[in-house]
Amino acid sequence: MRALVLVVLVACVGPTPYQQVTGTWTRTKVLEAGYQQILKVSATFKSAEWRTAHAEKEAAERGLTGAARDQLLAQARADAAGPLEVELIMTTWDRRENDLDRGDKAAWRVRLFDDAGNEVKPLEVRKDKRPYLVIRSEFPAMADFATAYIVRFPPSAARDLRLRVSSERGGVEVAWR
Repeated sequence: MRALVLVVLVACVGPTPYQQVTGTWTRTKVLEAGYQQILKVSATFKSAEWRTAHAEKEAAERGLTGAARDQLLAQARADAAGPLEVELIMTTWDRRENDLDRGDKAAWRVRLFDDAGNEVKPLEVRKDKRPYLVIRSEFPAMADFATAYIVRFPPSAARDLRLRVSSERGGVEVAWR
């Protein structure tokens, strides 16, 4: 009986504030051709709201209080004022195509479009080399066979942003408003 009550209690607990914010700022699109999934992209925009929620989660996990907690939150605000950053989780049908970190030689291109329609190349695209389960705990979209990238773009005052991942095989686009 106690086990049943515990299961019911755990099931009733809703998502944490960090999980809610991550869900709010994550977009997912799939590109298919016929019966085959060519590309799946899940992109989490690291907005000021996301960075604050992440810092609060980290402070709680590390047991930080007072000045140490304030310093971590201040760093999150400073990071939000810098380059735009997206955690991009990408799965391709052919794993050899999952090579965004090769820059102009990559099979796929990633670009940001602002509300004026300007195309912006990334400042940096690098693989997120943290362990799989660490990335998965931070970004639930991380799945088997996926590769995580950190993509940085120049700072922008645009209110609407669109991220497009494309190749000769097609493309997908996600948007934040």
